[in-house]
Amino acid sequence: MTSRSSALRKSSARRKSAPAKSKAATKAGKLPEWNLADLYSGIDAPEVTRDLAKMDADCVAFETDYKGKLAEFTARDDGGSWLAGAVKRYEAIDDLAGRLGSYAGLVHAGDSVDPAISKFYGDVSERLTAASTHLLFFGLELNRVDDDVIERAMQTPELGHYRPWIEDLRKDKPYQLEDRVEQLFHEKAQSGYAAWNRLFDQTISALRFKVGGKELAIEPTLNFMQDRAGEKRKAAANALAKTFKENERTFALITNTLAKDKEISDRWRGFKDVADSRHLNNRVEREVVDALVASVRAAYPKLSHRYYRLKAGWFKRKKLPHWDRNAPLPFAATGTIDWPEAQKMVLTAYRGFSPRMADIAERFFTDRWIDAPVRPGKAPGAFSHPTTPSAHPYVLMNYQGKPRDVMTLAHELGHGVHQVLAARNGALMAPTPLTLAETASVFGEMLTFKKLLSQTKSPKQRQALLAGKVEDMINTVVRQIAFYTFERAVHTERKNGELTAQRLGEIWLSVQGESLGPAIEIKAGYENFWMYIPHFIHSPFYVYAYAFGDCLVNSLYAVYEHASEGFAERYLDMLAAGGTKHYSELLRPFGLDAKDPRFWDGGLSVIAGMIDELETMG
Repeated sequence: MTSRSSALRKSSARRKSAPAKSKAATKAGKLPEWNLADLYSGIDAPEVTRDLAKMDADCVAFETDYKGKLAEFTARDDGGSWLAGAVKRYEAIDDLAGRLGSYAGLVHAGDSVDPAISKFYGDVSERLTAASTHLLFFGLELNRVDDDVIERAMQTPELGHYRPWIEDLRKDKPYQLEDRVEQLFHEKAQSGYAAWNRLFDQTISALRFKVGGKELAIEPTLNFMQDRAGEKRKAAANALAKTFKENERTFALITNTLAKDKEISDRWRGFKDVADSRHLNNRVEREVVDALVASVRAAYPKLSHRYYRLKAGWFKRKKLPHWDRNAPLPFAATGTIDWPEAQKMVLTAYRGFSPRMADIAERFFTDRWIDAPVRPGKAPGAFSHPTTPSAHPYVLMNYQGKPRDVMTLAHELGHGVHQVLAARNGALMAPTPLTLAETASVFGEMLTFKKLLSQTKSPKQRQALLAGKVEDMINTVVRQIAFYTFERAVHTERKNGELTAQRLGEIWLSVQGESLGPAIEIKAGYENFWMYIPHFIHSPFYVYAYAFGDCLVNSLYAVYEHASEGFAERYLDMLAAGGTKHYSELLRPFGLDAKDPRFWDGGLSVIAGMIDELETMG
């Protein structure tokens, strides 16, 4: 059973590295590339070889010293101290694994098509999986120790420090399998879902899309969907549709295989619902997620449907084709936001909230923890990778100077600040459940948006800022819940057999039509746009965390606006808690309760209120 807090059990850390310039990058000024030497100096560095060997030896020694002894030794008078020593050793191994796995993943994200990097990434992943097989027994044995014995041992302060991790681990107990089966699942992951994840990454990075006579990778092609020129947006959408169509069998096979793999695992472990394993991993109750989903879907008409009707009107149309969904508004400011200006915008907003928060975020720029340019072979999108507590996070972006890119920078730096603050809890308790993992990122966006809004004097600029924020929130809340609905339908139907690419497209169009509403006209070719969403592949059912985080932040920000005294300190304390507390406990100081049915409606009403204001502007 995988514990959310163990890097060893998630050794396929996300990907990154490598130079090359792009036209968009030069338009936005000189863009930073990260310095991964804080982890390792290169894929051939002797330290990598040394640490892999140390990893192997430490794992074997740990198994030799502790396997088969946990129940007996924990029950002794000094059982708490003895077990605390074991957990500390386990955590040190976990930290080393996190360093190795993170480095391999980050280098790979920087260039996932370079054969040497791909081999390095695959080899390190295999070594980590093989080494950590020797540690599998630890969580399994620990969960078989009687509750009263564990409770008595945790009265010892050294072990009591790890109480949150131990209690989290024991929540997995009902879904744990016999040791040999757990080992088989663990070892087969490399040739199973991890291999299909790699295939997806390499395939999506290698795809080329013909736009205006040029062969482009996916990031610059998607970027054209936000171009001012309508013919370029249409050309990009058609290029995406054409290439996706040519590759639909590969993506359908990847999707079917991973859905089946998950169904086998869920069935063996005894999960009842297709998303229950994700809910357990997030430490959130199914009914809370169901309430969120129901609230958002019920709000589609007053959110996305209403906004897109407004947007179509701004373009003097009754309906917009799907490729104009994120089109720049006719009254929005033109031009590219260069990198220094983007940095200043975000850090100024952060500093206005908390100087400490801004100081942490500034290190990402000064210490080269950010990789911003668009490059061939680089992973699309953006993320902040926590690496491991003994190091620091790294942020990947594909910065092209759009206002939305500035919000993405604010978003990822929010993650980064969260990860830096939580690192003090150590490798086992620093990671945050996904339900709160998006809180800091979305809050960072909100701070930046509110700062820009407060500085805006022009009514048209205010309208553009408000509309841009509403679009971002719709993409974060409505779109992600539509994604979640799509995943639920796919995984549920997969139980009865494979789904053709055509059937996957039908499900996609159904959920998109419901969420986007009548003012968005879905044209031919859009049926295959499910193919490039990486979360479906890497983290099934992850997507609801974005909506959870957005609605939560709306409520959190309302508390801040009404009672800002001491709020920043409480907020940073919440982030610094990492994975040591349940989300409900972390929200209590703010008077928020996600189990209250009205909670989600409150968050959604913030978006509706912004649309109300836009309607009055004409």
